[in-house]
Amino acid sequence: MTINLTNRVAIVTGAGAGLGREHALLLARLGAKVVVNDLGSDVNGRGGSATAAQKVVDEIVAAGGEAIANGASVTDVEQVQDMISQTLSRWGRVDILVNNAGILRDKSFSKMTLDDFRAVIEVHLMGSVNCTKAVWDVMREQKYGRIVMTTSSSGLYGNFGQSNYGAAKMALVGLMQTLALEGERNNIRVNCLAPTAGTRMLDGLMPEDVLNALAPGAVSPAVAVLASDDAPTRMVLCAGAGSFEAAHITLTPGIHVGTGEQVPHLLAQRLDEVASRNGESVPASGAAQGDLELHKAGFTGANATEPSHA
Repeated sequence: MTINLTNRVAIVTGAGAGLGREHALLLARLGAKVVVNDLGSDVNGRGGSATAAQKVVDEIVAAGGEAIANGASVTDVEQVQDMISQTLSRWGRVDILVNNAGILRDKSFSKMTLDDFRAVIEVHLMGSVNCTKAVWDVMREQKYGRIVMTTSSSGLYGNFGQSNYGAAKMALVGLMQTLALEGERNNIRVNCLAPTAGTRMLDGLMPEDVLNALAPGAVSPAVAVLASDDAPTRMVLCAGAGSFEAAHITLTPGIHVGTGEQVPHLLAQRLDEVASRNGESVPASGAAQGDLELHKAGFTGANATEPSHA
């Protein structure tokens, strides 16, 4: 299967360096017209700027591609909307959005300030929300869209000193799950990328030889697949050092204990059965949990009511 993004228009946030730069360069090589977004770059994309985003644009143009620079902060709704307006004015559509922009404020939870917690949530989660909201109706109207959220193993599995980052990154998985369902009827496919890469955010945190092995460019093929016409939807695609995996949030078959005063004690005794992964499944939607619970309780079909969600 050959990926061809000719005439597709892509926006990559945080694309002045690291993963974002590699994503932008690869999408351009595959034929996409690319908006290279990076905080502090010329919002109007004017030439002659020495900003990081403009340097990436220059690389793309020198290789025969089309690109413009944009300096919007993903945390600023007005600036994000201006970026979308600029893109539509230039190329008339937005086909691909890669939400890549991010920051780190690592500290153990006991030492972390709430300001540092909020800052990371604001950039990773709300920055992705702002950009996605700005392109959502455009993609719905054109009945085509490919959106990539950047999650992380820190969110999927936890990482010491990254409670803020992990919370933001797992929240993006939840956002992806729902938007993939809501976008399906309009051919909007939404996925998550969980990269392992040696970027500037990890300088000093890993040995140099390990950072070299985890070249950001080794991750970008995953973005190309998630941005393609034949992209999946609701997938968490992991990538690093030339390897690729898929992460899933699964549901065990569990047990039915019933109700009554003895249930807390019975549940404590049988918790290993609840946690057993034999026969686990990947639910098609959040309602699947309630459906399974009602089924085990003896309700089927019309007898089962719509489950409530906390």
